[in-house]
Amino acid sequence: MTTDSFNDYPAHDGVAPDRWASALHLFDNGAGAPHEETALERWERAQLLFGARDYIGAARLLADVVEEAPEQTGPRLLLARSYYHSAQLGRAEEQLRYIVDRDPVEHYAHLMLGRTLERQGRQEEAAPWLRMAAAFSGELPDGD
Repeated sequence: MTTDSFNDYPAHDGVAPDRWASALHLFDNGAGAPHEETALERWERAQLLFGARDYIGAARLLADVVEEAPEQTGPRLLLARSYYHSAQLGRAEEQLRYIVDRDPVEHYAHLMLGRTLERQGRQEEAAPWLRMAAAFSGELPDGD
């Protein structure tokens, strides 16, 4: 069988995304040389882990990325989502409140904070956050 391109080759027994991410350094100019992973590489690897539903693994990487670049909303939001999906709701709430304090119009953070509070059984506290998220997205609930 002849293949015209690498993409034509059928994969067998998929490889975990973190294995691919951990091998990326082999294809750069320093192949085989010790390589300290940059914040960007950890961010990219965390996205792969999150996509593979390894929320705890993603959270471990993202905690370091957020510590290194606290002003970046994207990694902090993904960290909050990783905490949410791994049932670390207190940690998710902490990250989401930080985001909302710094960026009050980040509507997804409002939605996630409302959902996080709901999941903790704090429906009354969640309601204003969910209303705010709905208002930001233009989807006001019936009766409002």
